[in-house]
Order: sequence, then C-alpha cells, then structure tokens
Amino acid sequence: MTLIVIFIVLFSIIIHEYSHGWVAYRLGDPTPKISNRLTFNPLSHIDFFGTVLLPFLLIILSGGRFAFGYAKPIPINPYNFKNPKKDIMWVGIAGPTSNFLAALILSLMLKFRLPEFLVEIIGYGILINLIFCVFNLIPIPPLDGSKIIASFLSYRNAYRYLKMEIFGFFIIIVLISFGFLEWFVFPLIRLLLNILNVKGMII
Repeated sequence: MTLIVIFIVLFSIIIHEYSHGWVAYRLGDPTPKISNRLTFNPLSHIDFFGTVLLPFLLIILSGGRFAFGYAKPIPINPYNFKNPKKDIMWVGIAGPTSNFLAALILSLMLKFRLPEFLVEIIGYGILINLIFCVFNLIPIPPLDGSKIIASFLSYRNAYRYLKMEIFGFFIIIVLISFGFLEWFVFPLIRLLLNILNVKGMII
C-alpha cells in the first residue's frame, strides 16, 4: 500500500503544479508552456527529494497518517501578467483548488458500489489531496498561502515577506514538531471530509 500512496502523492503533486502553470499561461505568461511544464508527464515535474524521498519518509514517520511533497517549481515570469500582484494570487490559489476538486471528484466516486480495495485507494486519494490543499494554504513562504497574502501587501513588504522562503521549510518543520498538524491541519482536513460526506477516514 505504501507504493500506492506514493503514486497518489506523485499524481496529486502533478495536478497541483500543472494547475499553477495552466492558470499562469491563461493569464498571459507563456513561460510554463515554453518550459514544457504544461504536461502530466511526471518526468517533467519530479524533484527527487521533494517528490520521492520526502513523501516516503513522511509516510513512514507518520505511520501512514501524513504525506506531503513538492515538485520542481513551475517557472513563471510575473512581468508577463497584466496585473502581477493580483494574477500571482490566482496562480497561487490554483494549486490548492485543483487538489480540493480532485478530492471532490474522488468522493463522488465513493457513491458507487466499489470493491473494498478500490474504496481504500480512493480514500487515500481524497485524504492526500486534502492534505495538499490545506497544507499549501499555510501562509509561510514558499507555500501557496504566502502568494495570496503577498498580493495584499505593498511591493516592498511583499518582497520582504517572500524572502522568508529561505527559512520557510525550517519554520514548517519546527511547527510540525510542536504539534501543528494535530491542532491545525488535521482539524481542517476533518472538516473538509465532513463537507464532502466522506466517512471512516482516520486522521
């Protein structure tokens, strides 16, 4: 089952990154297309540590309760946008939104009579996509939530805020070590599971 979970994580990451690139392209930036990132080919998105090693370690360390990862960042040139601050916000929102929509579609599949093993796989798919949705909305650079917050700041303050990206993952690791998942991330995921009317998910 661990390999299936890793495959779901990989697929969720690709959906997430593709959505960033697609929205950027629709808003006038051809960079994702020129860089050959508007594709579902995993080879175009895989970062060995972020896409393979990190999810595997988190699955093992959390006993299968938590998995997270990232792909190679989608290259974006904000100077191609008509309204850079606003458009970067929409690009940031696109990733978590795509993961929520994936979870929604998977939850609708559970309405059908399916074999037990398939129900379990779909359940993992829902859970992992909701984790991606909620976790990426945390307003700590380089997560997508920071792009949303930055769009409401002045250019100078947004620049200073986004420079925190250097320390972002260190801050996230410290928060996790102090129980951030238990008192913030998991409760939000449980709320979304209730909204999607998905029962029996232990988190």
